[in-house]
Amino acid sequence: MIEQPKFAVIGGGSWATAIAKMLCVNLPEISWYMRNNDAIQHINNFHHNPNYLSSVEFDTKKLNLTSDINEAVAYADYIIFAIPSAFLNDELQKLTVSLEGKVIFSAIKGIVPETSLIVGEHFNVTYSIPFENIGVITGPCHAEEVALERLSYLTIACGDAAKAKIVAKCLSGNYIKAKITDDIIGTEYAAMLKNIYAIAAGIAHGLGYGDNFQSVLMSNGIREMKKFIKKVHKMKRNINDSAYLGDLLVTGYSVFSRNRMFGNMIGKGYTVKSAMMEMSMVAEGYYAAKSTYKLNQEYKAKTPIINAVYEILYEGKDAKTVFKKLTDKLD
Repeated sequence: MIEQPKFAVIGGGSWATAIAKMLCVNLPEISWYMRNNDAIQHINNFHHNPNYLSSVEFDTKKLNLTSDINEAVAYADYIIFAIPSAFLNDELQKLTVSLEGKVIFSAIKGIVPETSLIVGEHFNVTYSIPFENIGVITGPCHAEEVALERLSYLTIACGDAAKAKIVAKCLSGNYIKAKITDDIIGTEYAAMLKNIYAIAAGIAHGLGYGDNFQSVLMSNGIREMKKFIKKVHKMKRNINDSAYLGDLLVTGYSVFSRNRMFGNMIGKGYTVKSAMMEMSMVAEGYYAAKSTYKLNQEYKAKTPIINAVYEILYEGKDAKTVFKKLTDKLD
């Protein structure tokens, strides 16, 4: 086992920025790949990301910034991917160096559209990365609160506990607590599903439903999540743990939640296209709703909330009408 592994962060968004911030506390140097050369130059000159979490100040002596994904991958032993799942395949197509022997951790909350697989499974199937070299980083944690240095919790999942502990140690700090688990599949699906439920919560808010309904929606959401994950990957897990229920709640209720914001705009009458343009950020739950709906044609879990979100986003059905019917299906 490598005593002091080298880390690379892949992505230029808020989660990538937050992870780079956490790693820089504990490591002498990291490699950080982002496509935007202007952002790289800005960080080098002014020590903060101009586009995301601009309040975070970096010691640039600790950053090996690059716009070449191959340079970042070649540098690192542990690679943390933190880019939207919809764009992952395009970025991986740029790889000319091998991922063999690398430890891959995903901080991505979504399904890869091209393969309909969660990120860990995608790396296993497409790149033959063994599951003991694949891990997941989940919450409950918002990047914005990491930037504000508010107490936050992470869940690090990996089949190899030693590797999970290494990542947990490298991300932990005064305001970051990290625990490990071996439920790679369950935590990754939970991280993806909670974004769909957050969109539902946002739609409900946009339509004028109050806190009483939101509580019922979230209560049904966690039970729906449990049914779906059990169908996909049956193992002993407590769905009320922070990695599942906690992550769902923070995403469903927080003012920092992009998915809730996106849903709120849809509930207020925005089209999907106009909501995306207004936000100028990716709401992972939009892509997850389609992938999960199609995946559930195979698993056939009872998922009325996911179905409702899919109907609104992809079938163009009226949100008010769909939610009126949904209220009769919840308890």
